[in-house]
Amino acid sequence: MLWSILKPDLVCSVTHRREHQAPKEHPMTFTPVAPQGLLGLRVGDLVEVRSATEIRATLDERGELDGLPFMPEMLAFCGRRMTVHKVAHKACDTISGSGMRRMRDAVHLSGARCDGSAHGGCETACSIYWKEQWLRRVDPDTAPPPNPEPDGRVLLPLLEVNARRAPGADGSVRYSCQGTEMLRATPEHLPARDLRQYSRDVATGNAGPRAVVTAFLVSLFNLYQQLAKRVLPAALWFRGGLQWRFLAGKVTSGRTPTAHLDLQPGELVRIKSREEILATLDQNLLNRGMGFDVEMSRFCGRIARVKARANQCIDERTGEMLTMKNPCIILEDIVCEGAFNANCPREFVCWWREIWLERVPGDSRS
Repeated sequence: MLWSILKPDLVCSVTHRREHQAPKEHPMTFTPVAPQGLLGLRVGDLVEVRSATEIRATLDERGELDGLPFMPEMLAFCGRRMTVHKVAHKACDTISGSGMRRMRDAVHLSGARCDGSAHGGCETACSIYWKEQWLRRVDPDTAPPPNPEPDGRVLLPLLEVNARRAPGADGSVRYSCQGTEMLRATPEHLPARDLRQYSRDVATGNAGPRAVVTAFLVSLFNLYQQLAKRVLPAALWFRGGLQWRFLAGKVTSGRTPTAHLDLQPGELVRIKSREEILATLDQNLLNRGMGFDVEMSRFCGRIARVKARANQCIDERTGEMLTMKNPCIILEDIVCEGAFNANCPREFVCWWREIWLERVPGDSRS
């Protein structure tokens, strides 16, 4: 995720957007493609995570493969059979804001999220990336191995050392994880003109044709808005030159408002309307440093259960652990689906300010 720090609050933004110059686009190209990667995996395929010994043979001295770290939290999955949730052939850049970037030979597996246990208790719960070299295809009709590898002692020392960066100037701990190293793991920019990414979304099962067409049209519209703001007078901008869904914070001066509901896991809440939430945001779509974006706006009005209260997360730009004065809320089954962001498969867990939520009257758990 793209974290922002607005001191003295020391809070993180799940979706803070930074202004950046869009890369120059060229005429669009389209070539139908089939699923790629070493194993040609698709959504729903059954795989087995290789043993720690086998994975160690693929890693360099930093515990990485192609710039992507194998993290200590991943050792618990060694030997397990799991299904492919998404094919991670691309990823949104939440560090420098360069747009979509190309990832090669990687997937996300169902139920495999980082628990932060080796990274200071980070509560971001990122969906873990798995290089296909760390997996093997298995036949669903074959029996699983009788004794999956119980631990990763052969790998743990290497991974623990590389889970930390050099300390900060003030001596504070800095962490290294798949999120902080994402730019090295995805060195190539993936331009919107490359329509193969959308074809691959369909071929791998990441998204259906309708979702792909919607995401592509949104990308075109947003590119037009960026161009209009650069070359046209403001009087000719469409809806003020805003990106799709036209979100604009209403707080123009002073601090943004806050609320404390003391929501607890299991409680039923309703996500407030878009207009109610916009009334709590500044011009950067932030509330006390926490961002609200177009993907989150899709859930306005939805009823969901509180899954957890979240207090800390790693800043992907610096590796610093950020601790929030006002904890945020994680809701069950609410993740960024990339619907308006080229069907990005990262599926970040959305974090919600309590002021954006309201208890559902009559909920027996309230």
